[in-house]
This record gives sequence, structure tokens and C-alpha cells, in this order.
Amino acid sequence: MVFSSLYFIFIFLLAITALYYVAKKICPSKIIIRNIILCLFSLFFYAWGEPLYVLLMLLSIICNFFFAKSRSKAVFIIAIIFNLIFLFFFKYLGFAIENLNKMLSVLSQESAPLKVPQLKLPIGISFYTFQALSYIIDVHRKKVEPQKNLISLALYISLFPQLIAGPIVRYTEIEREILERNDTFDNFINGLKDFILGLGCKVILANNLAVVADNILDSPELACSGIVWLALISYAFQIYFDFSGYSRMAIGLGKMFGFRFPENFNYPYCADSITDFWRRWHMTLSGWFRDYVYIPLGGNRVSVIKHISNIIITWLFTGFWHGASWNFVFWGLYYGLLLIFEKYVTFRIVEKLPQEKIPYKIIKIVIRLAALFLILFGWALFRMENLTQLETVLKKLFVADTSASVSMIEFISQHADTCSKLIFLIPAVVCSLPVYKLIFRKKEVFELIWCFVIFAISVCLLVASTYNPFIYFRF
Repeated sequence: MVFSSLYFIFIFLLAITALYYVAKKICPSKIIIRNIILCLFSLFFYAWGEPLYVLLMLLSIICNFFFAKSRSKAVFIIAIIFNLIFLFFFKYLGFAIENLNKMLSVLSQESAPLKVPQLKLPIGISFYTFQALSYIIDVHRKKVEPQKNLISLALYISLFPQLIAGPIVRYTEIEREILERNDTFDNFINGLKDFILGLGCKVILANNLAVVADNILDSPELACSGIVWLALISYAFQIYFDFSGYSRMAIGLGKMFGFRFPENFNYPYCADSITDFWRRWHMTLSGWFRDYVYIPLGGNRVSVIKHISNIIITWLFTGFWHGASWNFVFWGLYYGLLLIFEKYVTFRIVEKLPQEKIPYKIIKIVIRLAALFLILFGWALFRMENLTQLETVLKKLFVADTSASVSMIEFISQHADTCSKLIFLIPAVVCSLPVYKLIFRKKEVFELIWCFVIFAISVCLLVASTYNPFIYFRF
């Protein structure tokens, strides 16, 4: 079940909201009753798409509940290994065996000796496993006390708004709100507005741009260079509004039930460098790897060589977190190298220039434009899991295209249904800028009208179309 579905909006959400606030009205002092309702509905929400794998999540909850009760370092290590093996088995085992088979085949010149298990990836396993890990680590670091109530921990890990695709919420961020939160009418309305805005980003922008990106990038050899560039730009906005829209819906749902989830996006395409981009994109994941991988490795308070290795290791993990495929590893390595170059070359050159001089301003503009170009190129690495198709796309982007059978005009006329969706690039560009805050946040009446219009259009599109992909479902 996804948030951008009619079943979720008009049945699941209405049912849980009604039951939750009726329980609050009848027993205002018994927040445990509301927690049980949220927990049961969250498990049902997950079981809707994963009826068997919900048992795995329950196993994770129970094991981590008891792991955290022990102050033993040995138990802590066992807990970390348990969670990592839990994630590895379902997400990376097939990839590991497949590559081991290839290596053995090359060495022995025989067929693959090991059978690759065909395991269906549990939805959201990367997100809820990382939340469990942060809980275990923070308890071990004595930042928080271990949770004494199993229902409360189950609510933290399984809470449906952030269960499928984040944001990655740390236990320290909502520990107090589990038993004491402001589930007020004002918070409910503010959360509902956030949910609708996220729904609009997902349904109106991301879904329409997905038509362009999927139809062209899945068969890049049929298109000319100009069309491939437009498809890649469409994908860049698709993945942004797909994920940021879903995060906004999750944050809004959290507010509706009294939880304050951390922001996950801050207009990343307004970034003035690659470093700044990763301070704005998927901020909860970047923060997780910073605090639980990069800093424990030594961060930047080490020698230059060690610092560089820390960045590379962190970004290899970041890339691999996104999926069991080599393109994600290359994508992580790509960003690690870019960040190292910025840190030790680009930023040092800029720092030596007088800020009041024209060259400084020109270089800052060049860095911003270069960052956008490099980010766009990074999405090609991220999107094309098939390395042969990746090679085709890169040739279309950067090599003179002599293989295209049709021109750009001919392609557009032959694929009018797909290319007509390119019109959504205009509102996508506008909405990727902080325009909304300037126009609507100061005029509440306009904001309410705007939310109503977005909701109406989104529902109409959901009724009319069955194409409702979600990129981060597979992570």
C-alpha cells in the first residue's frame, strides 16, 4: 500500500484517523490505547503488501527489544551483526552469490556452482533496519535509555508514515512523543496540508515525468541525444518529487498523529556545490551515515589519507545501501570522489580569492552550474542498472550521435503521448525552487485554496490512471 493510492486516502487513512481520535476523546489520558491503534494499523499497512514479511519485522522488533536491555558489549556486537545479516540476507545475498559465481566461472572455466536464491526484497527493510540500528547504537552510547515497553518500541520501528521510505527517524528524535505528544487539531490540519502538498508532488509531477523517463531511458538506443538529455532531466525531477513528495506526505501524516519527523529535503537543486547538495538531499540518510559510519571512522579529524579513505568508505556504503547492483556502487564511489575533489581542490581555490572581486563571483557561478551538471550525470549512473544501457546512455549524452534513426522533431511526433508529458518540466522547475514559501506561507487562505486544488487534481489523476510508480519502494 502506498500513500498515493485511493485505498489509502479514502479507506485506511479515514479509518485510522476516526478510530485514533475517538479513542482520544473517550480516554484522553490513555495514550497507550492510541499507541496500540497506531501499532496495529501500521502492521496491517505493512502486511497489506508483505503478508509474510511482516513476521520478519516483528522478529526484528522483538530481538532488538531484548538486545537493548543488555549493557554487555558482546550483546551489542551480536545485535549489530544480527541487524546487518538480517539486511544482507534479503537484500544482498543474491547479488553476492551471483558475483561469486561469475568469479568462480572465470577461474575454473565451468558453469556457476552456486544457486542464486530468488528472494523477494521486503519493502522498506533498509529503512526500518537502519532505525533499529540507530536505536541499538544510541542505547549503547547511553544517549537514551532502553525502551521498557515492547509496544512502544514496535510503534517506533513500524510506525506506518515513515515505515516504507523514511525519513529515517532516530529513536532520540521521537522518544518523548511516543508517550507524550501534541496530537492537536492545529497539528492535524498542518499535517494534512503537508500530506496534500506531498501528494501533489508525487501524483502530478513525479508520475507524469516518470512516463518520459521510463519510456525513453528503458530503450535509449531508439532516441536521439536531445531526447535522452530531456529524459534524464525528467528523471532528475521525477526522483526528486517522487521521494521528496513521499517524505512530505510522511511528515504530514506524522503531524496528524502528533509526531514531528525530521525534514528530508531542502531544495537540493538550489545547491551551490556537491557538498551543499548532500546537505539538502535525503538529509536523514546523509546524517545517519555521518553519525554512525563517517564520524566513528574518524571523520575529518585525521590525516589527509585517512580522511579521504573515510569519505570513500562512507560513500561506498551509501551507494550500496540503495541496492544490490554495481551501478549503485559506482554511484557512491562517484560522489565520494567528487566530494574529495571539492574539499581538497575546488574549495581551496575559492578560499584564496578575494570575495569582492569579479573572478570569485564568476567561479561561484561556474561551480554551481558544474554541480548541477555533475548531479544530472550522477542520476544516469543511479538510473541505469544495466551496464550496457548505461553505456548507450552515456554515448548518447556525450558522443556525437550518428546511430539515431530519427531526428528529435520526428521522435516527438512519433511518440506524442510520451513527449507531451515534457510540459510538466515547467512546473517541476518552479516547484524545485523555494517559491511556495514566498507566495503561500504568508497567506493562509490562498494556501488552503491551493491545497484543495492540488488534492482535487491528484485524486482525479489517480482515478484516471493506473500508472503510479514509486522509485524508493525497492530500497
